[in-house]
Amino acid sequence: MKTGIKLEGKYMVKAYDDRDGHIWMDGNLLPWRNANIHILSHALHYGSSVFEGERAYNGKIFKSEQHSQRLIESGKLIDVPVPYSIDEIESAKLKILKDSKLKEAYIRVICWRGSGEDMGVASQRNKVRMAIAAWEWGAYYGDAKFKGARLDISKWKRPSPETIPSFAKAAGLYMICSMSKHVAESKGCSDSLMRDYRGYVAEATGANVFFFKDGEVHTPLPDCFLNGITRQTIISIIRRMGIKVHERHIDMAELEFFEQCWLTGTAAEVTPVGEIGSYNFEVGTFVKELTSAYDSIVRE
Repeated sequence: MKTGIKLEGKYMVKAYDDRDGHIWMDGNLLPWRNANIHILSHALHYGSSVFEGERAYNGKIFKSEQHSQRLIESGKLIDVPVPYSIDEIESAKLKILKDSKLKEAYIRVICWRGSGEDMGVASQRNKVRMAIAAWEWGAYYGDAKFKGARLDISKWKRPSPETIPSFAKAAGLYMICSMSKHVAESKGCSDSLMRDYRGYVAEATGANVFFFKDGEVHTPLPDCFLNGITRQTIISIIRRMGIKVHERHIDMAELEFFEQCWLTGTAAEVTPVGEIGSYNFEVGTFVKELTSAYDSIVRE
């Protein structure tokens, strides 16, 4: 049965379970609509999965090997051992990208505990599986990429590293992100700013955050959340521009004094922010220059 079409950014896209093409699963290319799992898969009940989101530009996946390495490290952190080497993951990603015939694409790689002999909390006897899909995905925040995103401020906080494996890109860690973004969207916002367990500025629900003031850049120290690959790329670009970057704890009260703000991430790329709660920011020259520099680097 057809599940309909919905608007996503500027693109009319079909439901994600109703598309043509193939998905790579456990070493095979399956028809997109047949790439399914059993209802008693452990990950569906207990969140035992890790994933990566990547983008291809001009037919080349940006920072592909770094993403594959992080996938394996995330699996180790949550005891979901990825059953493939970096080279095997790289080969599989290239295979699905070629099959998709897309030059500009988003690639999602996911590993999860499947169904098997275990169905309680423990799942060591269940096979770890992997799938890779590629599709066309425009600006994650739609027009906000050009005019500045509006962010809510979430009531949920990034937990202490003593309570969760903060540095794993694990599905279960995104639960509070989904909840926060749902509330934000109900208010007409693009996303939500999250604080950490101490009350410091942390990140958006799926992107890192940066601020600009007096010719210098400030960004939260990633000591309890993911140090994004795009974040690291952006810091490198800024430093090559001769701009000082302060990685530090940032109090919420400081937002009043920052001039510009932007988000970074594979999906978000570089997205300027115009508003966070009652705080306003200029979509200024610096963030526009940074966006242009990033767009050039990913297509080198």
